[in-house]
Amino acid sequence: MNPNALNFSGGPGALPAVVLDEAREALAALPETGISVLGMSHRSDWFRDLLEEAETNLRQLLGLSDDYAITFLQGGSSLQFAMIPMNFAGSRFAAPEYIASGYWSKRACGEAAKVGASRIAWDGTASGFRQLPALERLDLDPNAAYLHYVTNETVEGLQFPTCDVDMPVPLIADMSSDFLSTPINANRYAMIYAHAQKNLGPSGVTVAVIKRSMLERIPDGLPAILDFRTHVTHGSNYNTPPVFAIYVLTLVTRWLRDDIGGVHAMQVINRRKAQRLYATLGELGEAVAIHAEPQWRSQMNVAFTFGDARLDSAFVAEARERGITGLEGHRSIGGLRASLYNAVTEEAVATLCSALMEFCEERV
Repeated sequence: MNPNALNFSGGPGALPAVVLDEAREALAALPETGISVLGMSHRSDWFRDLLEEAETNLRQLLGLSDDYAITFLQGGSSLQFAMIPMNFAGSRFAAPEYIASGYWSKRACGEAAKVGASRIAWDGTASGFRQLPALERLDLDPNAAYLHYVTNETVEGLQFPTCDVDMPVPLIADMSSDFLSTPINANRYAMIYAHAQKNLGPSGVTVAVIKRSMLERIPDGLPAILDFRTHVTHGSNYNTPPVFAIYVLTLVTRWLRDDIGGVHAMQVINRRKAQRLYATLGELGEAVAIHAEPQWRSQMNVAFTFGDARLDSAFVAEARERGITGLEGHRSIGGLRASLYNAVTEEAVATLCSALMEFCEERV
């Protein structure tokens, strides 16, 4: 099997084979222009058409109304951790609320605190980030500027279910690692954002879906590049955008729409992948420990360990000999992690499961 197909990295993650093939050709010359995608001007008609298609594809996949603007940004989620409170936590509102459910949401909380007052509505630190709260049961200030949460914690392997209730305050979600992996009711959110290097393409571009009414609360006087209105007004072309990353993102949306059949079909595949891997880990019994409690286990990131750093390292080495890569756990918790992003195939998961079973038979 192609080693690209056995990439279980937490990010940058695997890309569909058809996308890799098209991107490779585009590096030499785009069929439409005869020029390498790396040399295409961001002011060209070709790129303007690409931005339009990328937005159209996302709107179709999300079922998004015109009440929302879509913009393509840089800086990853880390920049959004600061931009969101700068833009939306105005003096007319109570402090924004944050859920601290894992490594990345804690980072978001820390950045928000640097911008201004904020409140932690729920904190999973004491449990070691092994569980999640029910959104509808949180004790929120109804005057809060917004509630921010990370829908899928890549490090700990935790995932919130899709929000199916109307929240009393605007809901802002970092969906970087499960965006387009399962259907959502986008209209329940004030803002959704996701950097690309999980399910959308290479690093360098971040998708932001913003309810247009939220733009009205942005204070004047922000630096232009940190003001969401700038990017919406300029159609994601205020400064030189990451042309190649947006090109690959567009290829991925075509693949998801045309080859997979949309987000609902993708959800079915992702469920089968996750069920197979969790079932295999369950068969191994006490030989492995899964980080997240069963109710909150992620379909995108499976964090586990053999309970011995030497065994974890040995499995990584043996898996690499089979062409399986990206299984090292995040530095904050160690262990192992298998990321099952959209482009990871069911055949790749089957290969990983076989490797786990054989390793345990021989070594554990």
